[in-house]
Order: sequence, then structure tokens, then C-alpha cells
Amino acid sequence: MICSILLLITLTSCVSGPLVVDVTQRSYQAVENHDVTLEWTIKTPDGSFKSMRIFCEILTKLRPFILFYLREGVEVSGIQDKRFAGRVKFDKYAIREGRLRLYMSRLRTDDSGLYLCRVTAGDGWSSRECHLNVTAERVRPKPETPNSSSGGRDASTTGSPSQAVSPGWIVLYCVLGLIVVAGTLLGVCYYLRRKYSMITFQPTALDPESHPLEPDPVLLSL
Repeated sequence: MICSILLLITLTSCVSGPLVVDVTQRSYQAVENHDVTLEWTIKTPDGSFKSMRIFCEILTKLRPFILFYLREGVEVSGIQDKRFAGRVKFDKYAIREGRLRLYMSRLRTDDSGLYLCRVTAGDGWSSRECHLNVTAERVRPKPETPNSSSGGRDASTTGSPSQAVSPGWIVLYCVLGLIVVAGTLLGVCYYLRRKYSMITFQPTALDPESHPLEPDPVLLSL
């Protein structure tokens, strides 16, 4: 009977095993201003997660920053670094299934680094780390306008884009056009007036001054 009890205890300890922490992904790639989810798997000897303590931090070249701390199922937010305030949340439902999920929003390039989570349960503890690399967001080029395209409808015959005419040049062209039209009208009026005056004052056959009377040859012979 005693041997059976000792054998049962031995088999139970072998089945339960030690506390084990692992990562589902060793490395993460993300872009700034986007979101990412870091995930760890936790296996406790008794399968209970109420008494365990989880401490997560990021290791950078400057110094470590506290990211997350869970003690006996309650998150302790007072020790979290200010740079992660409001940007780091954990899934309280997934932790019951042995998964630690940390949601990080509005990523910054200085969030890059080594993320380490240490889990303590009873007398045992285990830790695992993953790496996150956050790259800068690329600036999207502005879309080309029809004037800037080489083969657009507004392109010049030489292949170079035609420049837009400013409003000042448009006004100048209009003024010059009005001056040319006014000059043309004045020239036509002057020509018509001169021609009309010549027709009006041309000498006629009844005008004695224009045709003086010549002496009659008959009267001169008398």
C-alpha cells in the first residue's frame, strides 16, 4: 500500500513537470505607429495561474524598462514605465489557458529591444525572451500631377513639362490684346474719315471756281 502511494506521488510529479516558459516567436518585425502582439506560453506544475507572478521588461542599450507586472492574477500598474502607459495591455482570458499576450499599440522606433518575461510560481521560476525590431514608417511619395508627367496631356512638344501660366501674365496678355485692338480700330477710323473728307470736298462741274468760263471765240472776233 505504501509503495503504491509513493509510486502515485512519483508519477504525479513526473506528469506535472517543472515550471516552463517559452515564446511562440523568437523575433518580431513591426513598423512605427502600428501595433504588435508579443506572446509567451506558460506551463505550471499544478496547472494553476492564480498564485504565479509575471514580470516583463524590455532590455535596451540605455537601461531596462518595466513593461508589465502581474501578481496573483492582478496587474500592478504603478511600477510600469511611463513610456508604455496606455500602450501595453494583456489578455486576461488567454492567461487562464497558459498564454501571456501583450498588445503594444502606437509603436515607436525606440521600442526596439529584447523583451524578457520571468514567471515565478511557488519555489520555481522560468524566463524567456524575444526580440522586437521597430522600423521607421516610410514617407509615401506624393502622386504625380498631369503637369509633372512626361507624357501627359499638358506636356510640351519637346518632352519637358509645360509650366503653368501665372495670373499676372494672363492680365498682361489681355491688356496687350486690348491695346492692339484699339490701335487697329483707331487706324480704320482715321482712314475712313480721311476718305470721306476727300469725297465731300472734291470740285464739281457746277462750281465756277473749279471751272472758270473761257471767252467765246465768236465774241472775240467781233
